Amino acid sequence: MIARIVTTVSPLDPRAIPAGKPRRVPADVLAATLPGPGRDRLAAGEVLAVTTGQQPGLFTGPLYSVHKALSAIVVARRLEAERHVPVVPVFWVAGDDHDFAEGNHAWVLGREGEPVRIVLRERPHEAPQLPLFREPCGADAAAALAALATALPDSEFKPEVLAWLEQAYRPDTNLADAAAHALNALLASRGLAVFRAHDRAAKRAATSWLLRGVDEALDDGLSPVLVEGSLGRDRLKRDGTEYVTRRSGERFTRAQLEQIARETPERLSPNVLLRPVIEAALFPTVAYFGGPGEMEYLPESKPLFTKLGVTPQVPIRRWSGLIIESRVDKVLQKHGLTPEDFSEPAGALESRLARADMPEDLAAALEALRDDVAARFQRISGEVQLIDPTLERTVDSARNAALAGTNEIEKKLVASLKRSQGTVTAQLARARAALAPNNKPQERVLTPASFLARHGTSLLADVEAEVARWAGGGAPS
Repeated sequence: MIARIVTTVSPLDPRAIPAGKPRRVPADVLAATLPGPGRDRLAAGEVLAVTTGQQPGLFTGPLYSVHKALSAIVVARRLEAERHVPVVPVFWVAGDDHDFAEGNHAWVLGREGEPVRIVLRERPHEAPQLPLFREPCGADAAAALAALATALPDSEFKPEVLAWLEQAYRPDTNLADAAAHALNALLASRGLAVFRAHDRAAKRAATSWLLRGVDEALDDGLSPVLVEGSLGRDRLKRDGTEYVTRRSGERFTRAQLEQIARETPERLSPNVLLRPVIEAALFPTVAYFGGPGEMEYLPESKPLFTKLGVTPQVPIRRWSGLIIESRVDKVLQKHGLTPEDFSEPAGALESRLARADMPEDLAAALEALRDDVAARFQRISGEVQLIDPTLERTVDSARNAALAGTNEIEKKLVASLKRSQGTVTAQLARARAALAPNNKPQERVLTPASFLARHGTSLLADVEAEVARWAGGGAPS
C-alpha cells in the first residue's frame, strides 16, 4: 500500500512554454515510433510535441525514466486542453548511447526490503564502445529475469510485472529495443509515443542534420557528431579536408561520411548537445523535460540551434518525487522523521536516535563533565602561561585527551544502545533502502518494477495524479 507520493521539485509554470507552430511529423520519424495511440496522433496531421528521453536500461532503468514520461504526458494533456491544439508526449529512447555500465543493471528492493542489484552482464573494459542498440539481450536476459523473480517479494502483482518484462527483454532483441518496448507497453495507453532514435528510419530522417553538424566544432575542438568505428562509437574532429575519430584515429572523407549516411545511417549519431537540436528538427517540440544534470548542459546547445537554423524547444525541469510506502511511512511517523533525515550518512541517523534514548541524567552528566573539563583546563592554561608559556601545548594535549576520553564513553554508550535497539536499526535500514538506496535519491536507483510488483500498475495513476498537481492541472481525467 502506498501512503503518499511527495513532490521534491518546485512547481511547474506552464507559461514558460511557448505557443509553438504545429506541423506534420515526417514519415521516417513515424516509422521509428512504436505503435500506440501516441503514434496514431502524431500521424493524424499537424501537431505539437512535448518531449523527454533517456538512455535505455535493464528493466527500463531507474524510476526517473517513468517520472520524465509522466511529466511529458501530463503537461501535453494540459497544453492541449488550454491551447486547443493536438499536443503529443514523446519519449526519445537514446539507443545510440554507449554507456553500457549505466544501462546493464537494475536495482530493486528485495524480500527483506534490502537493495538488490541485478546485472545483465559486464562489458570488458577493452571492448568496443558499442551503442546499446547493438548490445543483444541474449541468454543473459533469462538469467536477469530469474534473478528479478528471486529478489522480488511474492505478491498478487508480481506475475504481471514479470510477464511484462519477459515480453520486452527477450533473448532475440537488444537492450535499447527491449527498454523501448517495455516503456511502450507500460505507458502507450496514456498517450506516450515512444521513439526509437537508433532505428534506421530515424537516422534517415536525421541524416541531413548530422551531416551539417559534422563541421561544427565545440569548445573541446571536436564535432558534435559521432561515427561507429573500430572502437565503437567515436567523436569526430575536422582535420583539414578529412575527419578523424578521437580514440581510434580512423579517417573519413566527406564523401565517405555521406556514403555512410546513405547506406548505414545507424552508424552516425549526435552527442548530447546536438541531440536536442535534431529532436527539435524532427518533432514540432515546444518543451523538453529533463533532469537536473540536463538542465545544466542543455543551454550549451544554443549555438548549435543557431548555426543549424533550428528553433529551440524550452528545457523544463521534470517532476521529481518520492514514493513512500505505508510500511516506510509508519517508521517515519513512529520516530518523528522526514525523508530528508535519510540524507545523512548511514549510521548517523541511528546514532542520533540512540543518543536521544540515552537516560537524561546520564546525558546531562556527560555534558557537564565535558564542560567541567574544558573550564578547568582553561584555568590551568591561564596559570601555566604565567609560569612557563612553553608548556601550553602540553596542557592543550592533555585537555584534548580528557575530552576524547569523555567522547569515547559516550560513543560506546551509543553503540550499546544501538545494539539493544536492533529492531529500530533494522526498520531504519529498510526505510533508508526505500527512500535513499545507496545514499542516492530513490528515483535515481530503484527500477519501477520494484514498486509495480508490490502495488500494481495502479501506482502509475497515483504518481500521475501527483505530477498533475505539481503541473497545476489537477488530477488527470
